[in-house]
Amino acid sequence: MKYYIIAGEASGDLHGSNLMKALYEKDPSAEIRFWGGDLMQNVGGTLVKHYRELAFMGFIEVIMNLKTILNNIKICKKDIETFQPDAIIFIDYPGFNMRIATWAKERNIPTHYYISPQIWAWKENRIKAIKRDVDYMYVILPFEKDFYEKKHSFPVHFVGHPLIDAIANRTEVSDEIFRKENQLSDKPIIALLPGSRKQEISKMLSIMLSVVKYFPDYQFVIAGAPSQEYEFYQTFLTNENVKFISNKTYDLLSHSHAALVTSGTATLETALFNVPEVVCYKGSYISYQIAKRIITLKYISLVNLIMDKEVVKELIQEELNTKNLKIELEKILNSESRTVLLENYAQLKQNLGGEGASKKTAELIVNSLKK
Repeated sequence: MKYYIIAGEASGDLHGSNLMKALYEKDPSAEIRFWGGDLMQNVGGTLVKHYRELAFMGFIEVIMNLKTILNNIKICKKDIETFQPDAIIFIDYPGFNMRIATWAKERNIPTHYYISPQIWAWKENRIKAIKRDVDYMYVILPFEKDFYEKKHSFPVHFVGHPLIDAIANRTEVSDEIFRKENQLSDKPIIALLPGSRKQEISKMLSIMLSVVKYFPDYQFVIAGAPSQEYEFYQTFLTNENVKFISNKTYDLLSHSHAALVTSGTATLETALFNVPEVVCYKGSYISYQIAKRIITLKYISLVNLIMDKEVVKELIQEELNTKNLKIELEKILNSESRTVLLENYAQLKQNLGGEGASKKTAELIVNSLKK
């Protein structure tokens, strides 16, 4: 069978790579072309475009790069026509993927959506397009199944969260070796996860680093995104108590005592590693004002959304400042607060279900094509 996969971000690259491995297991003769990143490329298949060329953050940024986005859509359609896949698999990235889904449905190409667009957060009216253009939906958050089936009468498959697989399948590195390889001291580590896009890193990292001077007994380590060059981070490395590690976020989290994390998938990854965290978010003023008016969720972090309560502290926009960040970081370094947080993390893992999201999804896709 021939599969065309579209992932437009770093997290999509991770989940896409595990899905590709599972597809090759279920269908050894599979031919795969994809939009994704290095992780997917390492599995096999043919990379059409890297997500570095696709990631635009916020309403204003999207408008400014609209010409590039529309050109990429055109390139994608032409490539699909040439490849003639048996199925197209979309991984999140809805602004782009839903346009391709509409086009593909008109041409009777089976459409599979792995990792639902977060229409429960905003743009719920996208449900009309999803019901019309998506043949199969595979959701990874427990509340999404009820959202689709009970609220919108659209059948979906809950496959569990692929991060559980990604974390379970990684190779462990001992604390001694990790510190030695990355020239780290014996001080407890506070991980800084400022995001993967230049715009958000620039905004978040300077605020995160503003608290370093208050915690001399800890070392702060920046998790460098694989999509960014080292030179971009150099301007932030002005304190001897701040280190930098690129493209080793899971290794870093597995040896961290606490973390400051930009809102996104990383908040859930941090929780699954049992690392107490403070969730941070600050966007451009205009983008934030627009978002505030159309997003009605109580929380922005996946941890709190899944648990439906405040498990981790969220500092958003004006609340994200040095004073508040220092206070909240001190709290999660406190043993009593950590105990409560870790108990909540244990419940979170139960709610997400067990391992096997990629394998379940691959099996459902392959079986649907055999039918």
